[in-house]
Amino acid sequence: MNRFLTGVLAAGLAVTLAACGGTTKDNSGGGTNTGQSNAAADPNAPTKQGVKMAYLPKQLNNPYSDIEVSGGKAALAELKGEYKLVGPNDASASSQVSYINTLIQQQQDVIGIAANDPNAVCPSLNQARSAGIKIVAFDSDAAKDCRDVFINQATTQGIGEGLVKMASDLAGGSGEIAILSATPNATNQNAWIEVAKTTLAKPEYANLKLVKIAYGNDDDQKSFQEAQGLLQSFPNLKVIVAPTTVGIAAAARYVSSSSYKGKIAVTGLGTPNQMRAYVKDGTVKQFALWNPADIGYLAAYAGVALKSGQITGAEGQKFKAGKLGDYTIGANGEIVLGPPTVFDSNNIDKFDF
Repeated sequence: MNRFLTGVLAAGLAVTLAACGGTTKDNSGGGTNTGQSNAAADPNAPTKQGVKMAYLPKQLNNPYSDIEVSGGKAALAELKGEYKLVGPNDASASSQVSYINTLIQQQQDVIGIAANDPNAVCPSLNQARSAGIKIVAFDSDAAKDCRDVFINQATTQGIGEGLVKMASDLAGGSGEIAILSATPNATNQNAWIEVAKTTLAKPEYANLKLVKIAYGNDDDQKSFQEAQGLLQSFPNLKVIVAPTTVGIAAAARYVSSSSYKGKIAVTGLGTPNQMRAYVKDGTVKQFALWNPADIGYLAAYAGVALKSGQITGAEGQKFKAGKLGDYTIGANGEIVLGPPTVFDSNNIDKFDF
């Protein structure tokens, strides 16, 4: 399969390289990260069974998050652990706090969290760590001093540069582009956008102009309206770049049924199943993503390794992650899943997620 800008990512890989009435679904079979790194780890320690790990995604009933946590459920079944899913129905900055507090009371062993805001969740996460709960951030990081490790999809640099490269290719190297992001506080979105801005300042992208960053709040209808607004406000716009699975699908849906089809390109990060129809009808030429289920899967193996004492989050420590193989922890407790895949009409039917 085509790998996502392999050349762009290679350097990073060499080093290590998507509401308040939430519900609980399907239960089945503190200090800084640096401080945690000083603790002793025994890579040969036996893997604990019965580890209770709760997943707290940005929001429930988000197709991308649903795929992510399904990987965690599968991994915990392999590890003979206990899986729990809780979360809000909106992705606001503080919506996850009450769930963390409840999970502390329930004496979970591990909390896996995709943070809606890197700092709003920190006091509660550090309370959890003080209670002996391991914290695995995944997909969207919490602040480094309130989690043990972070499961990153790919390098932040690689994703940001890759988004610009796809936009440039689709725009023919010049013209106006806009970004349709998730929430203004989303850690991962903001990090990728900052890299994109820096990349756009390079000489090779001097003819590309970022005219606006819009926020759809990872809500389908809001994202649809924002895409419509971008095209009405910027008649010369060439590309909408949506680094969010909700945003790219909403933008593609709007463009595909409008007079802009064939004139405006849509790209970013999406799942093959949600984007297949838009690739087939020519609305979307290319987009990228990793397998979200692998993020949740890797988070579970990291969480159980932490609880088993096999790792502490220190740079250079290694652990096994089932079917994904061996992983090494990078700086600041970061564990990188690997490079994403570029999807287009040539390969999209090879994927089902």
